[in-house]
Amino acid sequence: MDATQQNIEKILPTRRLGRTDMEITRVGFGAWAIGGADWAVGWGTQDDRESVAAIRHAVERGINWIDTAAIYGLGHSEEVVRQAFAEIPTSEQPYIFTKCGLVWDENDRQALPRKVGAPASVRREVEASLKRLGVERIDLYQMHWPAEDGTPLEEYWQTLLDLKKEGKVRAVGLSNHSAAQLETAESLGDVDTLQPPFSAIRREVAKAELNWCHAHQTGVIVYSPMQSGLLTGGFSVERAQALPKDDWRSRNAEFTGEKLTRNLRFADALAPIADRHSTSVAAVAIAWTLAWPGVTGAIVGARSPAQVDGWLDAASLELTGQDLAEIAAAIEATGTGSGPLQPGK
Repeated sequence: MDATQQNIEKILPTRRLGRTDMEITRVGFGAWAIGGADWAVGWGTQDDRESVAAIRHAVERGINWIDTAAIYGLGHSEEVVRQAFAEIPTSEQPYIFTKCGLVWDENDRQALPRKVGAPASVRREVEASLKRLGVERIDLYQMHWPAEDGTPLEEYWQTLLDLKKEGKVRAVGLSNHSAAQLETAESLGDVDTLQPPFSAIRREVAKAELNWCHAHQTGVIVYSPMQSGLLTGGFSVERAQALPKDDWRSRNAEFTGEKLTRNLRFADALAPIADRHSTSVAAVAIAWTLAWPGVTGAIVGARSPAQVDGWLDAASLELTGQDLAEIAAAIEATGTGSGPLQPGK
């Protein structure tokens, strides 16, 4: 392959991220799983070398943003992202998005993190993330969850807005916040982005949050569009039963019993649509989320270069009205998840 062909291969469609000046590819690399095991919500053992290879491969294929968080691996995911960037020329390095607001116990790695919004804590966290990532400015800094330490939303959101004014971060957003909370934050200053869970199985945010963001020109980057692997087309009952204890999915209701059966039946129903587009079930599942008005991009995890190739088609796949109708019918037939069935319906 000559240089011209390589450049063509790397050109993927982009969308403007809300009102920011960033144009992002329709899919981004999700770095939750590469945080590894040995913490409360890990994905099991992970080889850092494979993680670095996966990130570099995604960038080589044209992905221009990575979403991580301080909590992933208790800082380890951010450190791995830094390792991956070490051999990527500065001009080709993707945007880095990370999050704050989840504080862990250094003496108990298995304890669930505390949801903290105190301004002093947020400022300590941003400095720690800057150091772990090895950057002078974070492109998007997000509050991971609403605080539960008594800090009002107005207080932690103002802290993020201040960090943006100070140049520590380029843009600020909220993750896992409701439409009412977005409205409160917007009254203080622009909410650049929202990061909600969204998949054909988990559709609740299509009731209100996506509409709010679309109306306010707030960018939306959804997470878990493949429902943590259930919609890859390669999952099975046997695989679910074999998940190690240090993989959080082994304890999740969507991966057991009748819910698992419904979810896998639904994934099977996506196969004919994938065949029609000569792509993977994973790509169809991700493209479904991207078909909704207001959704800017989807965060997709990968633990190896091969997994990146398994979903990369979603970056340019456009589902038809017929496709969306068939997916809605499959949702109804299998009874999977809850929430609106298709855009505009």
